[in-house]
Amino acid sequence: MSFHRFYASWFDHLNHLVHQLTLAPKPTTPQDNPALLQLVHKVISHYSQYYRAKSIAAQNDAVSLFTAPWSSSLERSLHWVAGWRPTTVFHLIYTETSARFESRIADILRGVRTGDLVDLSPAQLQRVSELQCETVREENEITSELAKWQEGAVELVEAGGDGNVEKKIGGLMSVLVKADELRMRTIWRVAEMLTPQQAVEFLIAAAELQFGVRVLGLNHDNQRGNV
Repeated sequence: MSFHRFYASWFDHLNHLVHQLTLAPKPTTPQDNPALLQLVHKVISHYSQYYRAKSIAAQNDAVSLFTAPWSSSLERSLHWVAGWRPTTVFHLIYTETSARFESRIADILRGVRTGDLVDLSPAQLQRVSELQCETVREENEITSELAKWQEGAVELVEAGGDGNVEKKIGGLMSVLVKADELRMRTIWRVAEMLTPQQAVEFLIAAAELQFGVRVLGLNHDNQRGNV
């Protein structure tokens, strides 16, 4: 199966898994948490499957993963090293927290615990902030590594058809693998910081962002194609 076909199948199944998340009832007792955790792990494992398949595809053709023909032009415009920027996760959390805060302000003022993303504890917020700083640093390191590879474009052309071309392309694959490892690691570590209910809401928000960008991008491409 080509990666293009794999992605289409993977994306459809992601929709199915997110639908399961949206149907999951909010926990009322600690005994409800294992069922939510099982769903959370299922979704995260699905993302892990994507990156495993992408790593295998990169061994055959790392360059095509940067062009990402299965993505819309809008999706590609938002890519960082052939995928989403890991620090987007933190902006998503802060945005979701702010949006939910306005609708729950009455409960908050009464001291009612909501248990959702609005209810992040001071300790959780501190851990999220620390992870964000760490992720920014790792992002910058990978960006610098990609820049160095791109600066070697002259050497790539000079290599012509000899075996050094594959060696240099291998350097690009190394950068891609590091970026994907950071993306996957960020998802895992953020989910671990959250309660099961918060993790469910985080994964739903992340997927809905992905779905929304894809729909907008495909609509844009279709309209442009009809001109």
